[in-house]
Amino acid sequence: MRFPNRRLHTAVDGEEDAGVSAHFRNPFVHELRFTPLQKLKIAVMTVTLFPVRLLFAAFMMLLAWPFAFVATVGRSEDAVEPLSWWRWLVDLVLKVIMRAMWFSGGFHWVRVKGRPALPSEAPILTMAPHSSYFDAIPVTMTMASIVMKAESKDIPVWGTLIKFIRPVFVSRSDQDSRRKTVEEIKRRASSNGEWPQIMIFPEGTCTNRSCLIAFKPGAFIPGVPVQPVLLRYPNEMVRISSTLKQGVFKILWLTLCQLHNSVEIEYLPTYTPSEEEKKDPALTDFINTLFHTDKNKFDVCLALGSRIIDYSFEDCQLAMGKGPLRLPKHTCLLEFARLVRCLGLKTGVTDEVLHEEASRARKLCGNRLDMEGFSQYLNQPMTEAVQDVFSLFEEHGKMDVREYVIALSVVCRPFRYLETIKLAFRMFEAQEDGAVVEDDLAVILKTALGIGDFAVCDLFRAIDCQDKGKITFDDFCRFLESCPDFVAQYHCLSEPIPQPSRESTSPSESQPSTNGFCADFSPPDHSTRSTAHSKKQN
Repeated sequence: MRFPNRRLHTAVDGEEDAGVSAHFRNPFVHELRFTPLQKLKIAVMTVTLFPVRLLFAAFMMLLAWPFAFVATVGRSEDAVEPLSWWRWLVDLVLKVIMRAMWFSGGFHWVRVKGRPALPSEAPILTMAPHSSYFDAIPVTMTMASIVMKAESKDIPVWGTLIKFIRPVFVSRSDQDSRRKTVEEIKRRASSNGEWPQIMIFPEGTCTNRSCLIAFKPGAFIPGVPVQPVLLRYPNEMVRISSTLKQGVFKILWLTLCQLHNSVEIEYLPTYTPSEEEKKDPALTDFINTLFHTDKNKFDVCLALGSRIIDYSFEDCQLAMGKGPLRLPKHTCLLEFARLVRCLGLKTGVTDEVLHEEASRARKLCGNRLDMEGFSQYLNQPMTEAVQDVFSLFEEHGKMDVREYVIALSVVCRPFRYLETIKLAFRMFEAQEDGAVVEDDLAVILKTALGIGDFAVCDLFRAIDCQDKGKITFDDFCRFLESCPDFVAQYHCLSEPIPQPSRESTSPSESQPSTNGFCADFSPPDHSTRSTAHSKKQN
Protein backbone atom coordinates (compact mmCIF):
# COMPACT_ATOMS: atom_id res chain seq x y z
CA MET A 1 0.00 0.00 0.00
CA ARG A 2 1.05 3.55 -0.45
CA PHE A 3 -0.14 7.09 0.12
CA PRO A 4 -2.04 8.13 -2.98
CA ASN A 5 -0.91 11.73 -2.89
CA ARG A 6 1.34 14.21 -1.17
CA ARG A 7 -1.51 15.72 0.84
CA LEU A 8 -2.47 12.47 2.60
CA HIS A 9 1.17 11.54 3.20
CA THR A 10 1.98 14.81 4.94
CA ALA A 11 -1.27 14.72 6.88
CA VAL A 12 -0.35 11.46 8.57
CA ASP A 13 3.39 11.90 8.86
CA GLY A 14 2.99 15.41 10.25
CA GLU A 15 5.24 17.14 7.74
CA GLU A 16 4.58 20.72 6.77
CA ASP A 17 2.39 21.30 3.74
CA ALA A 18 0.45 24.28 2.54
CA GLY A 19 -2.85 22.41 2.66
CA VAL A 20 -2.31 20.32 5.77
CA SER A 21 -2.42 21.56 9.34
CA ALA A 22 0.65 20.78 11.42
CA HIS A 23 -1.75 19.63 14.17
CA PHE A 24 -3.33 16.96 11.97
CA ARG A 25 -1.97 13.54 12.84
CA ASN A 26 -3.03 10.06 13.88
CA PRO A 27 -5.55 10.81 16.67
CA PHE A 28 -4.90 7.53 18.48
CA VAL A 29 -1.12 7.90 18.89
CA HIS A 30 0.60 10.36 21.18
CA GLU A 31 4.33 10.84 21.55
CA LEU A 32 5.80 13.14 24.18
CA ARG A 33 9.28 14.56 23.76
CA PHE A 34 10.71 16.29 26.82
CA THR A 35 13.54 18.77 26.99
CA PRO A 36 16.31 18.08 29.55
CA LEU A 37 14.84 20.78 31.80
CA GLN A 38 11.38 19.19 31.65
CA LYS A 39 12.85 15.79 32.47
CA LEU A 40 14.61 17.29 35.49
CA LYS A 41 11.38 18.92 36.71
CA ILE A 42 9.46 15.68 36.34
CA ALA A 43 12.14 13.75 38.23
CA VAL A 44 12.11 16.24 41.12
CA MET A 45 8.32 16.44 41.30
CA THR A 46 8.01 12.66 41.22
CA VAL A 47 9.70 12.32 44.60
CA THR A 48 8.31 15.50 46.17
CA LEU A 49 4.96 16.77 44.87
CA PHE A 50 3.53 13.61 43.32
CA PRO A 51 3.20 11.44 46.48
CA VAL A 52 1.69 14.32 48.46
CA ARG A 53 -0.94 15.07 45.83
CA LEU A 54 -1.75 11.41 45.37
CA LEU A 55 -2.23 10.99 49.10
CA PHE A 56 -4.54 14.00 49.42
CA ALA A 57 -6.56 13.01 46.34
CA ALA A 58 -7.05 9.50 47.74
CA PHE A 59 -8.05 10.96 51.11
CA MET A 60 -10.71 13.16 49.48
CA MET A 61 -12.15 10.20 47.63
CA LEU A 62 -12.33 8.17 50.84
CA LEU A 63 -13.95 11.15 52.58
CA ALA A 64 -16.64 11.31 49.89
CA TRP A 65 -17.49 7.62 50.18
CA PRO A 66 -19.65 7.66 53.38
CA PHE A 67 -21.74 10.56 52.04
CA ALA A 68 -22.34 8.77 48.75
CA PHE A 69 -23.09 5.50 50.56
CA VAL A 70 -25.74 7.08 52.83
CA ALA A 71 -27.36 8.86 49.85
CA THR A 72 -27.65 5.63 47.82
CA VAL A 73 -29.04 3.40 50.58
CA GLY A 74 -32.58 2.35 49.72
CA ARG A 75 -32.72 4.41 46.52
CA SER A 76 -34.32 2.84 43.47
CA GLU A 77 -32.18 2.61 40.35
CA ASP A 78 -35.19 2.69 38.01
CA ALA A 79 -37.53 5.29 39.49
CA VAL A 80 -37.10 9.00 40.18
CA GLU A 81 -37.57 10.06 43.79
CA PRO A 82 -38.25 13.60 45.01
CA LEU A 83 -35.03 15.36 45.99
CA SER A 84 -35.25 15.69 49.77
CA TRP A 85 -33.38 18.40 51.63
CA TRP A 86 -30.79 16.02 53.05
CA ARG A 87 -30.03 14.46 49.66
CA TRP A 88 -29.64 17.98 48.25
CA LEU A 89 -27.22 18.72 51.09
CA VAL A 90 -25.24 15.52 50.39
CA ASP A 91 -25.07 16.49 46.73
CA LEU A 92 -23.62 19.87 47.67
CA VAL A 93 -21.08 18.33 50.09
CA LEU A 94 -19.92 15.85 47.48
CA LYS A 95 -19.42 18.61 44.92
CA VAL A 96 -17.25 20.48 47.41
CA ILE A 97 -15.22 17.37 48.26
CA MET A 98 -14.73 16.49 44.58
CA ARG A 99 -13.58 20.02 43.83
CA ALA A 100 -11.11 19.76 46.70
CA MET A 101 -9.89 16.45 45.27
CA TRP A 102 -9.20 18.03 41.86
CA PHE A 103 -7.52 20.99 43.57
CA SER A 104 -5.25 18.66 45.52
CA GLY A 105 -4.44 16.99 42.20
CA GLY A 106 -3.17 20.25 40.76
CA PHE A 107 -6.27 21.58 38.97
CA HIS A 108 -6.27 24.91 40.73
CA TRP A 109 -8.38 26.67 38.12
CA VAL A 110 -11.56 25.45 36.47
CA ARG A 111 -12.89 28.09 34.11
CA VAL A 112 -16.51 27.83 32.99
CA LYS A 113 -17.82 29.69 29.95
CA GLY A 114 -21.38 29.90 28.74
CA ARG A 115 -24.59 28.98 30.55
CA PRO A 116 -25.27 25.37 31.47
CA ALA A 117 -28.77 24.42 30.35
CA LEU A 118 -31.29 23.07 32.83
CA PRO A 119 -32.28 19.37 32.59
CA SER A 120 -35.68 20.41 31.25
CA GLU A 121 -34.00 22.51 28.52
CA ALA A 122 -31.34 20.01 27.41
CA PRO A 123 -31.60 16.49 28.89
CA ILE A 124 -28.34 15.43 27.19
CA LEU A 125 -24.89 17.03 27.29
CA THR A 126 -22.37 16.03 24.61
CA MET A 127 -18.76 16.63 25.62
CA ALA A 128 -15.73 16.74 23.32
CA PRO A 129 -12.89 16.22 22.74
CA HIS A 130 -12.45 13.21 25.03
CA SER A 131 -8.83 12.58 25.94
CA SER A 132 -8.40 11.39 29.53
CA TYR A 133 -9.88 10.48 32.88
CA PHE A 134 -9.62 14.13 33.88
CA ASP A 135 -12.62 14.72 31.63
CA ALA A 136 -14.55 13.59 34.72
CA ILE A 137 -14.10 17.09 36.20
CA PRO A 138 -17.33 18.49 34.66
CA VAL A 139 -19.14 15.31 35.73
CA THR A 140 -18.27 15.89 39.38
CA MET A 141 -19.11 19.59 39.08
CA THR A 142 -22.61 18.93 37.74
CA MET A 143 -23.27 15.43 39.13
CA ALA A 144 -24.72 14.57 35.73
CA SER A 145 -25.39 10.94 34.90
CA ILE A 146 -23.05 9.15 32.52
CA VAL A 147 -23.03 5.91 30.54
CA MET A 148 -20.76 3.37 32.18
CA LYS A 149 -19.83 -0.28 32.12
CA ALA A 150 -21.88 -2.23 34.65
CA GLU A 151 -18.69 -3.71 36.12
CA SER A 152 -17.72 -0.25 37.41
CA LYS A 153 -20.29 -0.30 40.20
CA ASP A 154 -18.50 -3.24 41.86
CA ILE A 155 -15.21 -1.34 42.28
CA PRO A 156 -14.60 -0.58 45.97
CA VAL A 157 -15.18 3.08 46.95
CA TRP A 158 -15.30 4.21 43.32
CA GLY A 159 -18.38 2.10 42.61
CA THR A 160 -20.35 3.78 45.41
CA LEU A 161 -19.44 7.24 44.13
CA ILE A 162 -20.51 6.18 40.64
CA LYS A 163 -23.89 4.88 41.81
CA PHE A 164 -24.60 8.23 43.46
CA ILE A 165 -24.81 10.02 40.09
CA ARG A 166 -27.27 7.36 38.82
CA PRO A 167 -25.45 6.34 35.63
CA VAL A 168 -26.85 4.34 32.75
CA PHE A 169 -25.11 0.99 33.14
CA VAL A 170 -24.08 -1.06 30.11
CA SER A 171 -23.46 -4.79 30.45
CA ARG A 172 -21.01 -6.18 27.89
CA SER A 173 -22.18 -9.68 28.81
CA ASP A 174 -25.64 -8.81 27.51
CA GLN A 175 -25.99 -9.37 23.77
CA ASP A 176 -28.80 -6.80 23.66
CA SER A 177 -26.92 -4.14 25.61
CA ARG A 178 -26.91 -1.52 22.84
CA ARG A 179 -30.70 -1.53 22.44
CA LYS A 180 -31.35 -1.47 26.20
CA THR A 181 -28.91 1.40 26.70
CA VAL A 182 -30.55 3.49 23.98
CA GLU A 183 -34.00 2.78 25.43
CA GLU A 184 -32.87 3.85 28.91
CA ILE A 185 -31.37 7.07 27.55
CA LYS A 186 -34.64 7.76 25.72
CA ARG A 187 -36.67 7.13 28.90
CA ARG A 188 -34.60 9.50 30.98
CA ALA A 189 -34.34 12.15 28.27
CA SER A 190 -38.12 12.28 27.88
CA SER A 191 -38.79 12.74 31.61
CA ASN A 192 -39.11 16.53 31.30
CA GLY A 193 -36.22 17.23 33.64
CA GLU A 194 -37.11 14.75 36.39
CA TRP A 195 -33.95 12.72 35.83
CA PRO A 196 -30.48 14.31 36.02
CA GLN A 197 -28.88 15.31 32.74
CA ILE A 198 -26.95 12.60 30.90
CA MET A 199 -23.40 13.52 29.91
CA ILE A 200 -22.13 11.59 26.89
CA PHE A 201 -18.77 11.60 25.11
CA PRO A 202 -20.00 10.99 21.53
CA GLU A 203 -16.55 10.22 20.09
CA GLY A 204 -16.77 6.84 21.82
CA THR A 205 -13.09 6.68 22.77
CA CYS A 206 -10.13 8.80 23.81
CA THR A 207 -7.93 10.68 21.34
CA ASN A 208 -4.82 12.85 21.60
CA ARG A 209 -6.91 16.01 21.09
CA SER A 210 -5.37 16.74 17.68
CA CYS A 211 -8.83 16.48 16.10
CA LEU A 212 -12.42 15.42 16.59
CA ILE A 213 -13.31 11.97 15.31
CA ALA A 214 -16.70 10.82 14.07
CA PHE A 215 -19.48 10.98 16.65
CA LYS A 216 -21.43 7.87 17.62
CA PRO A 217 -25.20 8.45 17.34
CA GLY A 218 -26.27 7.34 20.84
CA ALA A 219 -26.69 10.88 22.22
CA PHE A 220 -28.87 11.96 19.30
CA ILE A 221 -31.23 9.01 18.89
CA PRO A 222 -33.71 10.28 21.56
CA GLY A 223 -34.32 13.38 19.39
CA VAL A 224 -34.25 15.79 22.35
CA PRO A 225 -32.38 19.11 22.70
CA VAL A 226 -28.64 18.60 23.18
CA GLN A 227 -26.12 21.01 24.66
CA PRO A 228 -22.55 20.70 23.32
CA VAL A 229 -19.74 21.18 25.83
CA LEU A 230 -16.09 21.87 24.97
CA LEU A 231 -13.09 20.85 27.08
CA ARG A 232 -9.75 22.64 26.86
CA TYR A 233 -6.54 21.83 28.74
CA PRO A 234 -3.89 24.56 28.41
CA ASN A 235 -1.29 22.25 29.95
CA GLU A 236 0.24 20.01 27.27
CA MET A 237 0.84 17.19 29.78
CA VAL A 238 -2.88 16.58 30.20
CA ARG A 239 -3.28 15.73 26.51
CA ILE A 240 -1.93 12.19 26.63
CA SER A 241 -4.38 9.74 25.11
CA SER A 242 -5.65 7.19 27.62
CA THR A 243 -6.90 4.68 25.08
CA LEU A 244 -4.43 2.17 26.52
CA LYS A 245 -4.15 1.14 30.15
CA GLN A 246 -0.52 2.30 30.20
CA GLY A 247 -1.66 5.79 29.16
CA VAL A 248 -3.97 6.07 32.18
CA PHE A 249 -1.11 5.79 34.65
CA LYS A 250 1.18 7.95 32.55
CA ILE A 251 -1.28 10.83 32.39
CA LEU A 252 -1.98 10.55 36.13
CA TRP A 253 1.71 10.62 36.95
CA LEU A 254 2.64 13.49 34.64
CA THR A 255 -0.36 15.61 35.63
CA LEU A 256 0.22 15.26 39.36
CA CYS A 257 3.86 16.26 38.79
CA GLN A 258 2.89 19.67 37.36
CA LEU A 259 2.84 22.70 39.63
CA HIS A 260 -0.36 24.08 38.13
CA ASN A 261 -3.06 22.58 35.93
CA SER A 262 -6.24 24.09 34.61
CA VAL A 263 -9.26 23.13 32.54
CA GLU A 264 -11.71 25.27 30.62
CA ILE A 265 -15.31 24.12 30.19
CA GLU A 266 -17.40 25.95 27.61
CA TYR A 267 -21.15 25.40 27.29
CA LEU A 268 -22.32 26.12 23.74
CA PRO A 269 -25.89 27.04 22.75
CA THR A 270 -28.39 24.21 22.97
CA TYR A 271 -29.27 22.54 19.69
CA THR A 272 -32.84 21.38 19.06
CA PRO A 273 -33.17 18.80 16.27
CA SER A 274 -35.74 19.28 13.54
CA GLU A 275 -38.66 16.92 13.00
CA GLU A 276 -36.77 15.21 10.17
CA GLU A 277 -33.70 14.76 12.40
CA LYS A 278 -35.84 13.33 15.19
CA LYS A 279 -37.10 10.65 12.81
CA ASP A 280 -33.64 9.93 11.40
CA PRO A 281 -30.63 11.16 13.44
CA ALA A 282 -28.33 10.13 10.59
CA LEU A 283 -29.52 13.19 8.66
CA THR A 284 -27.49 15.46 10.94
CA ASP A 285 -23.77 16.06 10.63
CA PHE A 286 -23.53 16.39 14.40
CA ILE A 287 -19.99 17.71 14.64
CA ASN A 288 -20.56 20.48 12.12
CA THR A 289 -24.03 21.32 13.43
CA LEU A 290 -23.28 21.27 17.15
CA PHE A 291 -19.83 22.83 17.01
CA HIS A 292 -20.57 25.29 14.17
CA THR A 293 -17.59 24.40 12.06
CA ASP A 294 -16.53 22.92 8.74
CA LYS A 295 -13.90 20.44 7.59
CA ASN A 296 -11.04 22.91 7.65
CA LYS A 297 -11.42 25.07 10.75
CA PHE A 298 -13.22 25.48 14.04
CA ASP A 299 -15.18 28.73 14.18
CA VAL A 300 -15.98 28.20 17.84
CA CYS A 301 -13.26 25.74 18.87
CA LEU A 302 -10.32 27.62 17.39
CA ALA A 303 -8.43 27.50 20.69
CA LEU A 304 -8.46 23.70 20.53
CA GLY A 305 -6.20 23.74 17.50
CA SER A 306 -8.22 20.77 16.27
CA ARG A 307 -9.61 19.52 12.99
CA ILE A 308 -12.35 17.08 12.08
CA ILE A 309 -11.58 13.72 10.51
CA ASP A 310 -13.82 10.80 9.66
CA TYR A 311 -12.05 8.25 11.87
CA SER A 312 -14.08 6.43 14.48
CA PHE A 313 -13.90 4.18 17.54
CA GLU A 314 -13.42 1.17 15.26
CA ASP A 315 -10.34 2.85 13.78
CA CYS A 316 -8.98 3.25 17.30
CA GLN A 317 -9.26 -0.52 17.70
CA LEU A 318 -7.28 -0.90 14.50
CA ALA A 319 -4.57 1.59 15.49
CA MET A 320 -4.13 0.30 19.04
CA GLY A 321 -3.81 -3.41 18.27
CA LYS A 322 -0.80 -5.18 19.78
CA GLY A 323 1.30 -8.03 18.51
CA PRO A 324 4.12 -8.65 16.02
CA LEU A 325 2.25 -6.79 13.27
CA ARG A 326 1.28 -3.75 15.27
CA LEU A 327 0.56 -0.95 12.82
CA PRO A 328 3.20 1.78 12.47
CA LYS A 329 2.16 5.39 12.87
CA HIS A 330 2.51 6.07 9.13
CA THR A 331 0.10 3.31 8.10
CA CYS A 332 -2.41 3.82 5.28
CA LEU A 333 -4.86 1.35 6.83
CA LEU A 334 -6.63 4.05 8.85
CA GLU A 335 -7.41 5.87 5.62
CA PHE A 336 -8.40 2.58 3.97
CA ALA A 337 -10.72 1.75 6.89
CA ARG A 338 -12.38 5.15 6.59
CA LEU A 339 -12.95 4.71 2.87
CA VAL A 340 -14.40 1.18 3.04
CA ARG A 341 -16.67 2.31 5.87
CA CYS A 342 -17.93 5.22 3.77
CA LEU A 343 -18.58 2.83 0.88
CA GLY A 344 -20.37 0.35 3.15
CA LEU A 345 -17.88 -2.39 2.26
CA LYS A 346 -17.34 -3.40 5.91
CA THR A 347 -21.01 -4.10 6.55
CA GLY A 348 -21.70 -7.79 6.96
CA VAL A 349 -18.10 -8.87 6.36
CA THR A 350 -17.65 -12.21 8.15
CA ASP A 351 -14.93 -14.84 7.99
CA GLU A 352 -16.94 -16.65 5.32
CA VAL A 353 -17.25 -13.49 3.22
CA LEU A 354 -13.51 -12.87 3.48
CA HIS A 355 -12.74 -16.41 2.34
CA GLU A 356 -15.09 -15.94 -0.61
CA GLU A 357 -13.32 -12.69 -1.49
CA ALA A 358 -9.97 -14.46 -1.24
CA SER A 359 -11.17 -17.22 -3.58
CA ARG A 360 -12.34 -14.63 -6.12
CA ALA A 361 -9.02 -12.80 -5.91
CA ARG A 362 -7.01 -16.03 -6.27
CA LYS A 363 -8.92 -17.01 -9.42
CA LEU A 364 -7.64 -13.84 -11.06
CA CYS A 365 -4.17 -15.46 -10.88
CA GLY A 366 -2.46 -12.19 -10.16
CA ASN A 367 -4.03 -10.39 -13.14
CA ARG A 368 -4.03 -6.72 -12.32
CA LEU A 369 -7.18 -4.61 -12.65
CA ASP A 370 -7.54 -1.05 -13.85
CA MET A 371 -9.88 1.46 -12.25
CA GLU A 372 -12.92 0.33 -14.21
CA GLY A 373 -12.21 -3.34 -13.51
CA PHE A 374 -11.82 -2.69 -9.78
CA SER A 375 -15.08 -0.75 -9.71
CA GLN A 376 -16.82 -3.71 -11.34
CA TYR A 377 -15.13 -6.11 -8.90
CA LEU A 378 -16.58 -4.15 -5.98
CA ASN A 379 -19.93 -3.79 -7.76
CA GLN A 380 -19.73 -0.07 -7.00
CA PRO A 381 -20.11 2.97 -9.25
CA MET A 382 -16.88 4.72 -10.06
CA THR A 383 -17.12 7.33 -7.30
CA GLU A 384 -14.37 9.44 -5.81
CA ALA A 385 -14.19 7.11 -2.79
CA VAL A 386 -13.67 4.08 -5.04
CA GLN A 387 -10.94 5.97 -6.87
CA ASP A 388 -9.29 6.77 -3.53
CA VAL A 389 -9.32 3.10 -2.54
CA PHE A 390 -7.87 2.16 -5.92
CA SER A 391 -5.11 4.77 -5.58
CA LEU A 392 -3.92 3.13 -2.34
CA PHE A 393 -2.99 -0.03 -4.25
CA GLU A 394 -2.38 0.94 -7.85
CA GLU A 395 0.98 0.88 -9.59
CA HIS A 396 1.24 2.12 -13.17
CA GLY A 397 -2.53 2.39 -13.36
CA LYS A 398 -3.36 -1.15 -12.21
CA MET A 399 -3.74 -3.03 -8.91
CA ASP A 400 -3.67 -6.55 -7.49
CA VAL A 401 -7.05 -7.32 -5.87
CA ARG A 402 -5.34 -9.69 -3.43
CA GLU A 403 -3.85 -6.67 -1.67
CA TYR A 404 -7.33 -5.20 -1.25
CA VAL A 405 -8.56 -8.45 0.36
CA ILE A 406 -5.62 -8.49 2.78
CA ALA A 407 -6.29 -4.90 3.85
CA LEU A 408 -10.01 -5.61 4.22
CA SER A 409 -9.24 -8.59 6.46
CA VAL A 410 -7.01 -6.42 8.69
CA VAL A 411 -9.60 -3.67 9.23
CA CYS A 412 -12.42 -6.18 9.81
CA ARG A 413 -10.36 -8.42 12.13
CA PRO A 414 -7.78 -6.08 13.74
CA PHE A 415 -6.93 -8.49 16.58
CA ARG A 416 -6.62 -11.64 14.45
CA TYR A 417 -3.54 -10.90 12.40
CA LEU A 418 -2.57 -14.57 12.01
CA GLU A 419 -5.85 -15.33 10.28
CA THR A 420 -5.18 -12.45 7.89
CA ILE A 421 -1.67 -13.77 7.12
CA LYS A 422 -3.04 -17.26 6.59
CA LEU A 423 -5.67 -15.88 4.21
CA ALA A 424 -2.96 -14.00 2.33
CA PHE A 425 -0.78 -17.09 2.01
CA ARG A 426 -3.72 -18.98 0.49
CA MET A 427 -4.09 -16.29 -2.18
CA PHE A 428 -0.40 -16.13 -3.07
CA GLU A 429 0.78 -19.70 -2.49
CA ALA A 430 1.74 -22.04 -5.32
CA GLN A 431 -0.68 -24.85 -6.14
CA GLU A 432 1.89 -27.65 -5.85
CA ASP A 433 3.42 -26.96 -2.42
CA GLY A 434 1.48 -24.10 -0.80
CA ALA A 435 4.58 -21.87 -0.58
CA VAL A 436 5.26 -18.22 -1.38
CA VAL A 437 8.42 -16.56 -2.64
CA GLU A 438 10.22 -13.52 -1.24
CA ASP A 439 8.40 -10.95 -3.37
CA ASP A 440 5.03 -12.38 -2.33
CA LEU A 441 5.94 -12.19 1.36
CA ALA A 442 6.93 -8.55 0.91
CA VAL A 443 3.54 -7.75 -0.64
CA ILE A 444 1.67 -9.63 2.11
CA LEU A 445 3.42 -7.93 5.01
CA LYS A 446 3.52 -4.41 3.61
CA THR A 447 -0.20 -4.62 2.82
CA ALA A 448 -1.03 -6.02 6.27
CA LEU A 449 0.82 -3.05 7.80
CA GLY A 450 -0.48 -0.46 5.34
CA ILE A 451 2.92 0.84 4.26
CA GLY A 452 4.64 1.46 0.95
CA ASP A 453 7.84 -0.48 1.52
CA PHE A 454 8.94 -3.42 3.63
CA ALA A 455 12.54 -4.70 3.80
CA VAL A 456 11.96 -8.43 3.66
CA CYS A 457 15.29 -9.75 2.36
CA ASP A 458 16.97 -10.60 5.70
CA LEU A 459 13.68 -11.70 7.19
CA PHE A 460 12.97 -14.12 4.35
CA ARG A 461 16.41 -15.68 4.65
CA ALA A 462 15.89 -16.15 8.39
CA ILE A 463 12.56 -17.93 7.80
CA ASP A 464 13.89 -19.95 4.84
CA CYS A 465 16.57 -21.65 6.93
CA GLN A 466 16.87 -24.50 4.38
CA ASP A 467 17.44 -22.06 1.52
CA LYS A 468 14.55 -23.37 -0.60
CA GLY A 469 13.71 -19.94 -2.01
CA LYS A 470 10.15 -20.23 -0.73
CA ILE A 471 8.31 -20.58 2.57
CA THR A 472 4.94 -21.90 3.78
CA PHE A 473 2.53 -20.54 6.35
CA ASP A 474 3.74 -23.20 8.81
CA ASP A 475 7.30 -21.93 8.34
CA PHE A 476 6.14 -18.40 9.09
CA CYS A 477 4.29 -19.51 12.24
CA ARG A 478 7.31 -21.41 13.56
CA PHE A 479 9.50 -18.39 12.98
CA LEU A 480 6.94 -16.11 14.65
CA GLU A 481 6.99 -18.24 17.80
CA SER A 482 10.77 -17.90 18.07
CA CYS A 483 10.95 -14.23 17.02
CA PRO A 484 7.71 -12.35 17.80
CA ASP A 485 9.39 -8.93 17.43
CA PHE A 486 10.77 -9.67 13.94
CA VAL A 487 9.62 -6.33 12.48
CA ALA A 488 11.91 -4.38 14.78
CA GLN A 489 14.66 -7.01 15.05
CA TYR A 490 15.16 -7.28 11.28
CA HIS A 491 14.69 -3.52 10.66
CA CYS A 492 11.88 -4.17 8.21
CA LEU A 493 10.52 -0.62 8.37
CA SER A 494 12.21 2.59 7.40
CA GLU A 495 11.43 3.91 10.88
CA PRO A 496 11.31 1.95 14.16
CA ILE A 497 8.02 0.94 15.74
CA PRO A 498 7.45 0.28 19.46
CA GLN A 499 8.44 -3.15 20.70
CA PRO A 500 5.39 -5.39 21.16
CA SER A 501 4.30 -6.09 24.69
CA ARG A 502 5.38 -9.40 26.23
CA GLU A 503 2.03 -9.55 27.98
CA SER A 504 -0.87 -11.65 26.80
CA THR A 505 -2.41 -10.39 23.60
CA SER A 506 -5.89 -11.73 24.01
CA PRO A 507 -8.60 -9.56 22.49
CA SER A 508 -9.77 -8.34 25.88
CA GLU A 509 -6.32 -6.97 26.66
CA SER A 510 -5.43 -5.64 23.25
CA GLN A 511 -8.60 -3.71 22.63
CA PRO A 512 -8.50 0.00 23.45
CA SER A 513 -9.82 0.84 26.87
CA THR A 514 -12.98 2.90 26.66
CA ASN A 515 -12.74 4.34 30.11
CA GLY A 516 -15.52 4.58 32.64
CA PHE A 517 -16.79 7.84 31.23
CA CYS A 518 -16.99 6.53 27.69
CA ALA A 519 -18.46 3.04 27.72
CA ASP A 520 -18.72 0.98 24.57
CA PHE A 521 -22.32 -0.01 23.83
CA SER A 522 -21.30 -2.83 21.49
CA PRO A 523 -21.96 -6.46 22.47
CA PRO A 524 -18.86 -8.52 23.19
CA ASP A 525 -16.93 -10.03 20.32
CA HIS A 526 -16.86 -13.74 20.96
CA SER A 527 -14.29 -14.38 18.26
CA THR A 528 -10.87 -15.11 19.68
CA ARG A 529 -7.46 -14.73 18.25
CA SER A 530 -6.07 -18.11 17.36
CA THR A 531 -2.56 -19.05 18.23
CA ALA A 532 0.06 -20.12 15.74
CA HIS A 533 -0.30 -23.70 16.96
CA SER A 534 -4.03 -23.85 16.26
CA LYS A 535 -3.47 -22.29 12.84
CA LYS A 536 -1.01 -24.96 11.91
CA GLN A 537 -3.51 -27.61 12.92
CA ASN A 538 -6.03 -26.11 10.51
